[in-house]
Amino acid sequence: MSVFPKISLRPEVENYLKEGFMNKEVVTSSGKEAAERKLETLLNHLSHPPSFTTVRVNTHLASVPQVKSLLLEELQKQQFPARSVPVLQHPDLPEVLLIPVVGPRRSIGKQPCEAIVGAQCGSAVLRGAHVYVPGIVAASKFMKAGDVVSVYSDIKGKCKRGAKEFDGPKVFLGNGISDFSRSDLFSGMPELKGIGIRMTEPVYLSPSFDHVLPNYLFLQNLPSAVVAHVLSPQAGERILDLCAAPGGKTTHIAALMRDQGEVIALDKIASKVEKIKQNAVLLGLTSIRAFCFDATKALRLEMLEDTGGKPPFLPESFDRILLDAPCSGLGQRPNMACTWTLKEVTSYQPLQRKLFSVAVQLLKPGGVLVYSTCTITLAENEEQVAWALRSFPCLQLQPQNPQIGGEGMMGAGLSFAQLKQLQRFDPSVVPLQDTDIHCLGDARIEDVIWLANKDCIGFFIAKFLKCEST
Repeated sequence: MSVFPKISLRPEVENYLKEGFMNKEVVTSSGKEAAERKLETLLNHLSHPPSFTTVRVNTHLASVPQVKSLLLEELQKQQFPARSVPVLQHPDLPEVLLIPVVGPRRSIGKQPCEAIVGAQCGSAVLRGAHVYVPGIVAASKFMKAGDVVSVYSDIKGKCKRGAKEFDGPKVFLGNGISDFSRSDLFSGMPELKGIGIRMTEPVYLSPSFDHVLPNYLFLQNLPSAVVAHVLSPQAGERILDLCAAPGGKTTHIAALMRDQGEVIALDKIASKVEKIKQNAVLLGLTSIRAFCFDATKALRLEMLEDTGGKPPFLPESFDRILLDAPCSGLGQRPNMACTWTLKEVTSYQPLQRKLFSVAVQLLKPGGVLVYSTCTITLAENEEQVAWALRSFPCLQLQPQNPQIGGEGMMGAGLSFAQLKQLQRFDPSVVPLQDTDIHCLGDARIEDVIWLANKDCIGFFIAKFLKCEST
């Protein structure tokens, strides 16, 4: 049962998605109605968090059993002393641990003292985070440090900073204890940092991973952890992660290679590149080299000088390439509001194709290219696959291992056999869950894993092989 409104989109964006969900090859009135129902269900799911928090164990520094034991101790002694929270190991992704998200909890009483947070902060709270000071937009005029406050998300960005009350569209996230008074937050003094409200009664009870086993765990959505396995990096190879920040997939690739070989990570924003480097150091991975560089310019066609292994690179320089492409991000959960225009949503396809063209040229014959997005649009996913197969005869679509997501969506002209070789993670295939740990204890482990595989973010993966030169 839905506890939040469906994700709010501009009407033209919702119509665009609806058209994409209709099978363009067989358009019937029943097909149109089915597409509308499917999109409505999906938009409802996207405003809620997944049923499980997923973390990846850094197997370069510790074994999964060791880290699982440490995590259980942390959860039971520090975060949920009154609950027995299970930690499950994924059977197909052995370094991935699953922790159930309890909720929605509908019996939480609302307080007269309120704090309003931005939509991005609100999404983080629903996935286990406390409220950090920069995320607080407004607070009741009588709020003091130590007060129990009800936290609400301003889902449409209408609340003015420093307001004393807000009656616009807002969603209740739970209760917490304020570390600051209203005057502390909005007095105009130098900006405060750190946690502003410690969540004690969140609507969705998820573990917090702030400073929890930082050398051993990486918080990562389940489909994002699938990507590195589909790429299947091997020790000693040279691998390129074209759009790498913040480095989750980069560090996963390096760990799967046992830190043997070279992983080149590119991003054009300097602060994000620093984050990749910090994560590599934190996880003890030395095979990663991160560069602040525009990936669309990563190809050079002739040897002019020795660049010392820095970008740009000569053609056929890499054994495997991951293109986790910039995208509209419409598969991210939870997300209650997207203010993007249709022009913004549709702006990514040309950039993705430019990056894809560079990737194909940088890939060695016999090499593997994996393309992925965290969005649900046909244009950024199946249509890109169809375009790639038309544009690059050297590419062959490949089956994926593990195959955890569903098959691709019709409408881009791909055959049924080709659709089966894709992975589309669509959370709308399962009903919205009211998850309780006691209920999970009675369920078969196969059913729990099935739910974790399906009730995740929206995501897409395609795998290509570049044919050997003849």
